[in-house]
Amino acid sequence: MKKVGITVLTITFISLVNLSFATGLGSEWDLRLHTAVHTSYLSPLEKEVIFEINKLRSNPARYARDYIEPLKKHYKGKLFYYPGDNPLKTKEGVKALYECVRELKRETPKPLVSPDRGLSYAARYHVQDQSKSGRVGHYSSNRAGFRERIEKYGKWNIRIAENIAYGNISAKQIVIYLLIDDGIYSRGHRKNFLQEDFRKIGVATGSHPYYENMCVMDFAGAFQIYSNQ
Repeated sequence: MKKVGITVLTITFISLVNLSFATGLGSEWDLRLHTAVHTSYLSPLEKEVIFEINKLRSNPARYARDYIEPLKKHYKGKLFYYPGDNPLKTKEGVKALYECVRELKRETPKPLVSPDRGLSYAARYHVQDQSKSGRVGHYSSNRAGFRERIEKYGKWNIRIAENIAYGNISAKQIVIYLLIDDGIYSRGHRKNFLQEDFRKIGVATGSHPYYENMCVMDFAGAFQIYSNQ
């Protein structure tokens, strides 16, 4: 059965400042998680986003322990401080981080996602549209939602979803922001990242006139690109 009502509130918390998270950890991840490493149609950053998502899916507890839990010391009330950056005003403060860590430590590993050309075309369409319009959210300037954009390039099966991040400059930052999902009480982005049905992903990154950078991630259980694409 196809799942069309995929998620709610899948717009990331938008930051007006850029943060860069570096753990300084020396532990290595299995390079087999880097399913996009040889994909010619993705940029280095787009490949890294997929690698980061697969790190999370392969071991949610480790991801929480290595990358998210150490950030707790950078909160002061509702303000998040990171060395070298301006403070970020959050809605929930550090409790959102703690909640994220607890949930990830309870999660089981999920199947890896592999890059898909058609889904990446759908994601790129939205990036190109919003880089000109300055809009945010899941609707393009022609009012097309992510389902319409995905179906423009092929046929999907099982389930689809979309995550969007604005104002982030690294793959790790994109994933961490959406995992914590500050102010998004449904935690819709986190649920998308950890949805067991997903096997395919399309990623596109680009500029945004107000938030400088944006990243669109389109997910599907299965996808068949049209032959004319």
